[in-house]
Amino acid sequence: MTADTMREYYARRAEEYERIYARPERQADLALIKRAIEEAFAGRHVLDIACGTGYFSRCAAHRALSVSGIDANEETLAIARAKQIPNAVFDIGDAYALRRPERRYGGCLITFWWSHVPRQRLAEFLAGVQNALAPGAQVLVIDNLYVPGNSTPVSRADQEGNTYQERRLGNTERYEVMKNFPTPSELEAWGTRFGTEVAVTSLTYFWMFQFRSR
Repeated sequence: MTADTMREYYARRAEEYERIYARPERQADLALIKRAIEEAFAGRHVLDIACGTGYFSRCAAHRALSVSGIDANEETLAIARAKQIPNAVFDIGDAYALRRPERRYGGCLITFWWSHVPRQRLAEFLAGVQNALAPGAQVLVIDNLYVPGNSTPVSRADQEGNTYQERRLGNTERYEVMKNFPTPSELEAWGTRFGTEVAVTSLTYFWMFQFRSR
């Protein structure tokens, strides 16, 4: 899987991207996640990395001072912009090449992107995130737990320990997509390395990972 393949997959999936959030069994988890996002970013200027269609950007914007969403695909960003979320702007951006802004952000939201970052690039990614944030900024990461019988099965693993799924879009196109499932101890170790006040919460279908930037 290459970065271009990942971008193509999510560009093709843009119109059906949010259907996954309508699954009935996930509603209780999603309610907790939305509440956590609102509480984490109240009164903060927030960087939303890999914001996709802006589904969770809207939650952050409810109480944030501003939300700046970045994504690699114009197809998903067009959907996010069409929502006309108050105090939110959406632009093309590279999660691995975050610029240090003149006013660093007080919060960072990362939803369903961590699992797509190669294990060997996590340190690079988190160093870039840290560069864009003010000391003490609130970081909130949310992603999928692997739930047998509910999650798409893992099809293979590579030499670095990254795992992959075979995804099928509505028109039957098939893509192999990297999808990693970190353990709570792995998340805690990354949080301790790059921040303070680390907390990992496992729900039924998702995990949440919070820390304060150094």
